[in-house]
Amino acid sequence: MICTRSMSDGWLSNTWLVADAPGGQAVVVDTGGPLEPICRQIEELRVTVTHVLCTHHHIDHVVHNDEYRAAYGCPVCGHASERDLFGSLDQTLEDGEEIVSGDLHVRALHIPGHTLGQLGFVVNDTHVFTGDTLFQGSVGGTRGVGHTNFDDLRTSVMDVLMGLPKDTVVCPGHMEQTSIRREWEDNPFVRLWRGVDAPQCERCLAFGRPAELLLRAVDYDGGHKCQVRFDDGTIDVVPGSRVTDA
Repeated sequence: MICTRSMSDGWLSNTWLVADAPGGQAVVVDTGGPLEPICRQIEELRVTVTHVLCTHHHIDHVVHNDEYRAAYGCPVCGHASERDLFGSLDQTLEDGEEIVSGDLHVRALHIPGHTLGQLGFVVNDTHVFTGDTLFQGSVGGTRGVGHTNFDDLRTSVMDVLMGLPKDTVVCPGHMEQTSIRREWEDNPFVRLWRGVDAPQCERCLAFGRPAELLLRAVDYDGGHKCQVRFDDGTIDVVPGSRVTDA
């Protein structure tokens, strides 16, 4: 299997090209990265692109959908619950649904939290494409457009993704690859949710509201992401820039 990517300088979002072999078939996962490097790889590898697989509808993951559709005549696929948010979706996918592209076997995972219809894609049981649910050392936030809630996010990470084999390569929606084993052992959010590390329990303001800071961790972009509990008991994962001292 061949797995390569391009990454946006601004959004730091990845487009992944996954091919079974030179001259074979391939899928594209998300389209927020620069178009040209992926198109060059497609030409050099002489592969046929059969599907564009979208983890979710946010613009930094779908901006080039139309170009891939026009260039390669392949369907753009996403979760059914986000059909209207995509604007143009050719094929909907549900949890557990499988796509075959040559020797690639792709299984869709519904991993909501960051968005209602967030999907992950397990390819050949060796790689998982996690969109904005799981990153190297961080997780997705629960305040973006079309989000659900913290309980969904934690379940998606801990019950679904952490349940994959530990050697599974994680290809996130932003920045670098990692592995399920590495995130199980080192990701600050996973360690908190496992009960390995204690919460910080410091008073703060989040989005200007009184809250308790449970965790502040480095995010994929070098900034911070925080888990906070508001005084009404609601828990959110939010940008560190929106959390200040009380």
